[in-house]
Amino acid sequence: MGGTGGLLAGRPNGDRVVVSGTTATDEDGEPVAVGDPYGQAKRALEILESALAEAGATPDEVVRTRIDVTDADDWQAVGRAHREIFGAASPAARMVQVQQLIDPDLWVEIEAEAVVGSA
Repeated sequence: MGGTGGLLAGRPNGDRVVVSGTTATDEDGEPVAVGDPYGQAKRALEILESALAEAGATPDEVVRTRIDVTDADDWQAVGRAHREIFGAASPAARMVQVQQLIDPDLWVEIEAEAVVGSA
């Protein structure tokens, strides 16, 4: 599985695929959409979707997401990006505010767990 910033992006385990915390970075691991929680969530979810596909899973097979944000007031923007990717699949999700992510320009981190064949 590929990754950004030296982290493993996704790992299949039988019929499960776990995608580690994914942030809004470019191919060089640099933050993108700085100051834009919706843009950061959208980019993180694009990376997450790619990691799922590489492991043989789809967004419809995601059963749980965990979202960390650095400002709880961004919940609507981040939630909108989440709904755009997952739509009716609507996996179990939790969103919590954290003090800071590894880079202060990153405001959103998302991880997911999928069960292949569950869609």
